[in-house]
Amino acid sequence: MNEFPKMVDDIEINEVEDGYVIYQKEKDKVHYLNKTAVLILECCTGANSAIQIGKIVQEAYDLPEIPEKEVNDCLNKLYQEGLIK
Repeated sequence: MNEFPKMVDDIEINEVEDGYVIYQKEKDKVHYLNKTAVLILECCTGANSAIQIGKIVQEAYDLPEIPEKEVNDCLNKLYQEGLIK
């Protein structure tokens, strides 16, 4: 995975009642993500490192520490699903 992850092109993010539905046009695939996973996905601009994304999550949820493991796990899953590169 890239040190500065970037969201792939041509995905649609739609909010639903209890999370988000992500439609990946290229693969004709639908993903369901919770709000935290979408926050992490939207931070994948190619300009933020995993640590910077962790700091954004920490601030967004007013956490005492950066959730490094959780953010890295989410980034790995997003990469495996082909939503980031």
